Amino acid sequence: MLLQAQLAACRVEQMRFVLPVGSVKRCTGALFPVRNRESWKESKFVFKNKKLVASSDQREVSFASRLIVNIIARFYQSALQTHGTGRLLDLGCGKAPLYAAYKEHVTEIICVDWANTLHRNEHLDLELDLSEPLPFADGEFDTIILSDVLEHIPVPESLWSEMVRILSKNGKIIMNTPFYYCLHERPHDYFRYTEFALRRFVKLSGMQLIELAPIGGVPEIVADIFSKSALRLPRIGKTIARTIQYLSLCFIRTRFGKKISEATAQDFPFGYFLIAQKP
Repeated sequence: MLLQAQLAACRVEQMRFVLPVGSVKRCTGALFPVRNRESWKESKFVFKNKKLVASSDQREVSFASRLIVNIIARFYQSALQTHGTGRLLDLGCGKAPLYAAYKEHVTEIICVDWANTLHRNEHLDLELDLSEPLPFADGEFDTIILSDVLEHIPVPESLWSEMVRILSKNGKIIMNTPFYYCLHERPHDYFRYTEFALRRFVKLSGMQLIELAPIGGVPEIVADIFSKSALRLPRIGKTIARTIQYLSLCFIRTRFGKKISEATAQDFPFGYFLIAQKP
């Protein structure tokens, strides 16, 4: 086991110098930021007036997705301010869209994604098959980000086991996953998880559940479905999708719309946001 841990550590150190576990607790800004930090650009999420929101660049976030991406952004900004700390592992990171949200709260950042990802970038430390054992030592990370990734893992139990293994004591997993959502990144879209499936993952892995909240309800789902359907229409599709998103946002901001969203989220969740801690 010791040799295996040493080999794993060597593989990581080939990509980036790694501090001894526990040598640095917390500071303002990462001592070891994302790779090629100078060329990093905001993508899916951007900061506006100190708030994390969906990008207005349709190449990053389509007109049909901005409503729900804005909601997810609020969850992550709040969670990372409170729970992001120490060494952070961004699993399935894509273009590292959350980098701006976590960089001030952690000491080191490791970005990992699939070799066949649709979001290739120069900020990766490692290309890995997330279905296989991860090449990191036990207890190496304090925070793990898993954003819109779990549904793409063919054997999720293996990934949960590996995440728990490489988390330090009191380390946390911060993640979201969709439920009522279209097929995406085909053919690597395998599952949709209920609240009870997510609770089961946490329980069986020996973690403690800190937060499990539904993301959106019926209004958000309807807006997403109709907006994405509208995009298929030639010429006028984008305009219709943008209008649906705008009207849906206006509705959800009303007292009645907010009530409908909250009342339906338990039975008709767009997705879930979860925080779990290793005891």
